[in-house]
Amino acid sequence: MTDMIDRRMVTAGVLLAGAAAAQTAPWAPPLAETIPLRIPRAELIYEAVVDIAPTQEMGQGPLGARRIVPITGGHFVGPRIRGRVLPGGADRQLLRPDGVRMLDALYEMQADDGAIITVHNQVLIDANAQYRLSHIALTAPDGPHAWMNRLVVVGTLDSLRPAREAVCIRAFAVLQG
Repeated sequence: MTDMIDRRMVTAGVLLAGAAAAQTAPWAPPLAETIPLRIPRAELIYEAVVDIAPTQEMGQGPLGARRIVPITGGHFVGPRIRGRVLPGGADRQLLRPDGVRMLDALYEMQADDGAIITVHNQVLIDANAQYRLSHIALTAPDGPHAWMNRLVVVGTLDSLRPAREAVCIRAFAVLQG
């Protein structure tokens, strides 16, 4: 019985802390047992080193402290694409009262063949939980990089300070398992 409940809860997308949690977790419809469980997998699209300028404080707002970090350049490389990060983008940040940082970066990357890819990277950082993951929307022109328009993309973010005023962003395509 516990295995059946555990399977239903995982199929329903509920993370369980153990068999005791399964006993109290919400019930999943019986149909879920008939659908194969396909756990998504991730595949690296690119790794980018994004150079940044000093943070500009923008004052307190109703949802928390606001600031902006200008993007000044950088480079990226992946199995199917490489190029440079173009200057002119920015990362708008909100520091919530609960300590969570929400980042909303919009910038462009230019592939070695000249194609311009727009990157919209929305990051949630909870330093207490050591959680820093993002959803990345990529918009590429028609042509050899159009495959990027048909992906669900997640990412990681790591600071390269103090060695460099930059961040490392790794973008991964989420693929069906």
